[in-house]
Amino acid sequence: MLESLINPKRAERRPWEMFFIGLLYASVSLLVVSFVFGKDNILRDYGGIFVLLFIVLCTLPFMYYLIKLEEEKDIQISNEGKLIKEHSKALWSLMFLFAGILVGLSLLYIILPSHTAVNFNAQIKVFCAINSPANFDYCIERQGISPVTGSATRPELIMNIFANNIYVLIFTLLFSLAFGAGAIFVLAWNASVIAVAIGIFFKDNFYGGFHIAGFFLSFFRYMLHGGLEIASYFIAALAGGVISVAIIRKDLRGERLWKILQDSLILIIIAIVILIIATLLEVFVTPTLF
Repeated sequence: MLESLINPKRAERRPWEMFFIGLLYASVSLLVVSFVFGKDNILRDYGGIFVLLFIVLCTLPFMYYLIKLEEEKDIQISNEGKLIKEHSKALWSLMFLFAGILVGLSLLYIILPSHTAVNFNAQIKVFCAINSPANFDYCIERQGISPVTGSATRPELIMNIFANNIYVLIFTLLFSLAFGAGAIFVLAWNASVIAVAIGIFFKDNFYGGFHIAGFFLSFFRYMLHGGLEIASYFIAALAGGVISVAIIRKDLRGERLWKILQDSLILIIIAIVILIIATLLEVFVTPTLF
C-alpha cells in the first residue's frame, strides 16, 4: 500500500508531493524497525541496515516505474533539449523524495531519545570512520553506540573527495544498469548517512532542545554541496536505468539504440560536471562558512 501512494506521472507534475512521501517512508521505516526489531538483542544491532531495507522496499516500485517512463520519453521525443527538460522533471521528483527521507531521518535522530541511536548504528560508524578515524571508538560511544591521520593539502583533498564521489557515481551507474531501479539502495544509504551527519552536527552545536534555525543550519551545512552530489547520482541512476529498461523491453536496436545511448551519455556527462562543482564547493566554500 505505501509503495503505491503516488505514481511517476503525478510526481513529475507535482514533485513537491514527493517530499512528504519521503518523510512518511522514513518515519514508518524507523518506527517499524524500532518496534519490531528494537526489542531483539541480536537484530537490534542491525537496525541501521533494516531501516535502509524498509526505505528501499517502499521506494523501489516508484523508482522502477519512473525509469520506465523516462525510457519511453527517449523513444518518443527526438529533440534533445526537450528530452533533457523532460528528464529534469524526474530529477526534481527524486530530489524531493530524497529530501523527505533525509529530513525525516535527521529529525527523528535529533528528537528521539538517545538510546534509539542503535537504529542508526551502521550510519554512525560510517560517519565516525570518515570524520574521526583516529578516535573511532570514542566517536561512536558519544553517539550511544557500544563500541594515522594527517592533514592533506588542498589539491590532495580535492582529488580524494572527487575520487570518492566518482566511485559512488560509477557504482550507482553500474547498479542501475544491473538492477534497473536498484540504484535506489545506494541513494537511500547516502541519505541515511547524511541524515546522521546532520543530526550529530546539530547535537554538537545546539543545546537546550530543538531549534528550527539550528536544524536548517545543520541541514544547509551538508546539503550545500551534498545536494549537488546527490543530484549527480540520481542523474547517473536515470542514465543506467534507462539503458537497463530498454534492454528488458528489447528497445536497443536500430536507430533507437543510438538515441538511447546518446541520451544516457549526455546524462552521465552532466552528472560528472555537477560532481566537479560539488567537490569544489565542499573543499572551498563549506569549510569557510562552517
